[in-house]
Amino acid sequence: MLISRRMTSSRKWVPTGVYMTRRFDHRAMLLSICLLAMLAAPAFADTIYNNLTPNNLMATATRPDTPGVFEIEAGDDFLLGSQTIINKASFVGLIVPGVTGGTPSISEVVAEMYRVFPKDSDTVRTPHVPTRVNSPSDVAFFSRDSAASELTFSTSVLAATFTALNSVQPGGIHPSPLQTTGGNGPLTGQEIQLNLTFTTPFNLPADHYFFVPQVALTNGGQFYWLSASRPISGAGTTPFAPDLQAWTRDANLDPDWLRVGTDIVGGTTPPTFNTAFSLDGTAVPEPSTLFLFGTGLAGVWAWSRKRESAN
Repeated sequence: MLISRRMTSSRKWVPTGVYMTRRFDHRAMLLSICLLAMLAAPAFADTIYNNLTPNNLMATATRPDTPGVFEIEAGDDFLLGSQTIINKASFVGLIVPGVTGGTPSISEVVAEMYRVFPKDSDTVRTPHVPTRVNSPSDVAFFSRDSAASELTFSTSVLAATFTALNSVQPGGIHPSPLQTTGGNGPLTGQEIQLNLTFTTPFNLPADHYFFVPQVALTNGGQFYWLSASRPISGAGTTPFAPDLQAWTRDANLDPDWLRVGTDIVGGTTPPTFNTAFSLDGTAVPEPSTLFLFGTGLAGVWAWSRKRESAN
């Protein structure tokens, strides 16, 4: 019995049936590669959140607990619709020299993730602030520290001199009923952007979070986190709802938090603030996506087997 033959692109003579099977296998392999590429692609094009739009409305002190100084935290929120790996962050603020006049440098950076109250919080105790609704929780959900080699950082100078119109400085945070001070007034410093890479990335489930960065400076210097557009707007930004406002606390107010605008600045029509930061990473595929991927591969395999049997 004669078997018809034809020449393949590699110029090898093979039986027709074998040629057809191999040609299909190549197509099946290509389809599988495409499916894998779709699965591996980040759902958010690597930008998880972006409001890196600093303005001069408010500068809020933030620093970790180090010898001789008390801790100050400031946080602003973002929303995750699915499990997400966060491996980079950027934020903008001011470096203000201390009274000694020495040039300050960054000695430590801490990045924390808080969930929204009442999660991770004692809801039985009596708070010493006007409200805890929509505030960060009592304790951090996750934390990364450059001192523990959990993150690395670099800086770039955006402006040699930058003045914020108002500020919350160390000593400017007070429990109720003395929380409203109007702020501590204008503040001038060097505007910088810090870029963090998390050597131990954050692996966060879908939820509403607050990003809380802290910067320690040498020579008595103080870092202030700058406010950003509110509502979130501008090229490349990622608006979301509900967008909560920036909160702050120090070691004396802990575990409570105050709203920077509504509680501390106050007034007949209190302002509300966002802060300048962005987060990069990768959204983890949901189980339903993995199921569809597996089903697709199974279909490719079954089709290949059917064609092979037919030939």
